[in-house]
Amino acid sequence: MLAGADVLLVGLFSANDKEFVAKLDVLAALVNVHGGRVVGRHVQRRGVSRGGAARMTESFSRRTLVSAGKADEIARACRAAQVGIVVFVNPLTTYQRAVLGDMFGCLVISGEDLVGR
Repeated sequence: MLAGADVLLVGLFSANDKEFVAKLDVLAALVNVHGGRVVGRHVQRRGVSRGGAARMTESFSRRTLVSAGKADEIARACRAAQVGIVVFVNPLTTYQRAVLGDMFGCLVISGEDLVGR
């Protein structure tokens, strides 16, 4: 699935998660094992702003997981780098995969999809 593909990594993390870079590094290594080439990383932190602490573990959107602004930023990056696959650290619903795939113009999967393959 990833062989020869340019891949963008994305993660939504709680502001309390001090290991988010390490989690992206693990995902990057997994992508490399599967023959993909990581061309970028996008991170959204939840709970950084005032009032966000109570919702740190929630997604920003049922449709896109990340905020609308972050989704637009990722979509622009996908087009600019001609990304073939976006891999989220976070689990995604079938609906989120479809919506994000349409927005990004490429296949969208979760790191869970690469484990055990």
